[in-house]
Amino acid sequence: MAPEGWIVDTRTSYDTVAVSYADQLRDALTGLPYLRAALALFADLVRDAGDGPVADVGCGPGHVTAHLHTLGIDAFGIDLSPAMIEVARREHPGLRFEVGSMTDLDLADASVAGLLAFWSLIHVPDEVVPRVLGHFRRVLRPGAPLLLGFHVGDESRLKTAGYGGHPMKVQVHLRQPDTVAAWLRDAGFTVKAKMLLKLDESPPGAIIFARYES
Repeated sequence: MAPEGWIVDTRTSYDTVAVSYADQLRDALTGLPYLRAALALFADLVRDAGDGPVADVGCGPGHVTAHLHTLGIDAFGIDLSPAMIEVARREHPGLRFEVGSMTDLDLADASVAGLLAFWSLIHVPDEVVPRVLGHFRRVLRPGAPLLLGFHVGDESRLKTAGYGGHPMKVQVHLRQPDTVAAWLRDAGFTVKAKMLLKLDESPPGAIIFARYES
């Protein structure tokens, strides 16, 4: 079956910007103490749930995957863009990265001890999000944590250029935390915490901690 048009557009766009994207985000976490704190808490929750492999879905050039490794987590990255995966493998040799789609996650049932999707759901249309969250629930072990990050708002924007002015063609979906939390509950997750970030910026961000409890 041919991939949906928005998937093709997203893959092509991030293939185009992969190198410049990596250059801009390589040290991004250094100036984001609240995100680093959230990742540290996520790492603790993974250990509390029994430890094991953690999937960074939509990993891009792998900077968050690598940061989780510095926290003692056995993280691996999955991304739709082959060029992003090539950059991630080059910049973080020895870590595991593979091409894949969150809409058809090629992981065994109950195979991961945690799952992270940092600003990667933002390109997924509303009607597809339940399918994605269903895959997240399927691959997570009971009791394992899920951490989502996303832009906050009530609109969708067409992004036509970015990361050094390279051409792109992707929809960026801004969502309210309560909407995402409701989707998570519908998918069988328990929502544990929500945090708003960068409230003086446009758009602000949010992270949600959830857990799949069978």
